Amino acid sequence: MRLHIKNGRLVDPATGKEGSGDLFISDGKISEPFSKPEKTIDAKGLVVSPGFIDLSARLREPGYEYKATLESEMDAAVAGGVTSLACPPDTDPPLDEPGLVDMLRRRALSLERARVYPVGALTMKLQGRALTEMAELAEAGCVAFSHANVPLADTQVLWRALQYAATFGFAVWLRAEDAWLAKGGVAHDGEVATRLGLPGIPGFAETIALSTILELARATGARVHVCRLSTSGAVELMRRAKAERLPVSCDVGIHHVHLCDMDLGYFDANCRLEPPLRSQRDRDALSRALADGTIDCLCSDHTPVDEDGKHLPFAEAEPGATGLELLLPLALKWGRARELSLAATLERITCAPARVLGVAAGSLAPGAPADLALFDPAAALRVTPEALKSQGKNTPFAGYELQGRVRTTIVGGNVVYEG
Repeated sequence: MRLHIKNGRLVDPATGKEGSGDLFISDGKISEPFSKPEKTIDAKGLVVSPGFIDLSARLREPGYEYKATLESEMDAAVAGGVTSLACPPDTDPPLDEPGLVDMLRRRALSLERARVYPVGALTMKLQGRALTEMAELAEAGCVAFSHANVPLADTQVLWRALQYAATFGFAVWLRAEDAWLAKGGVAHDGEVATRLGLPGIPGFAETIALSTILELARATGARVHVCRLSTSGAVELMRRAKAERLPVSCDVGIHHVHLCDMDLGYFDANCRLEPPLRSQRDRDALSRALADGTIDCLCSDHTPVDEDGKHLPFAEAEPGATGLELLLPLALKWGRARELSLAATLERITCAPARVLGVAAGSLAPGAPADLALFDPAAALRVTPEALKSQGKNTPFAGYELQGRVRTTIVGGNVVYEG
């Protein structure tokens, strides 16, 4: 479709440029100006930016359709302006076979909404023993390999996995958490957990595991992305690793730059997350590190959970929170608090995650994919679970008044959402 978007405020995070103007789309790509478009969209009062890219969105298929379906979560993605997303391998069965990856990609493609990039399992059945056939999974469409939130306790297996990945140039995405130190824990090991009588996970469970990961990355030369940092100590380790020019990157979940363990209140199961919400000091360190570039990007860590999984005592509740539809307003809230430009804020959810994924997206340059989000950054948004398109209604931000509402989402030059 030949599309003309007029009167918008164009913001290109890849270049930092922004200003009023028109945008033209032809053959699924951003193009030079032309006459006689098939459709014209008046974007007066709206920001026109590249679509958002989310590095962690659980779509719950296959195996967990009672928590969410591909249809519901893809609807949630485009309603939130998310045009590309990576899905972790912790499905049932895990994404450890090319046939499963191919099925997921075909299902997502048939829905004609957001682009889905599967992340393959690092070991068979995520059991931490035998490595998967990464080359075959990559051919099937996997962009990286991960163990999701499942502990990989055997360091020798991790070493072999990074050697294998380095040989073929594959990226490995890892959560830094020592399985034994975190065993049985459900909250940050601090004053709040002690007062509530909850078993804690110490901050050094993350830094010890991260030190191991960085040593193995140094030894193997593998490209490693560290998922969901949660502590100030981990930030400092990543800062030093980047100064050393190790091939590493990292992200932080949207909940962890806004909330801390104090938000658990009286056992609010919506705040039961992996990794757990840490101290105020950790939260502020994460926010600063995202602003100064030590942390590369922001993700929703979208994890829809059914009501039965949350309506339990805190320690027994299933961890996770919905986030796809809140990625933009929460990113804008963070950017305003750090006094960043709109382009700098959007960079963390567009071109920065595109670099981690290794895809040509996150830009408004001619020739770039026409994946766009048109949104009103000042529009009020009251977070109510019933208004979420995701099948998972669990969010610690229920009742919050935020700003930023997506009006139109375009993927490959096609309008996939209008709200």
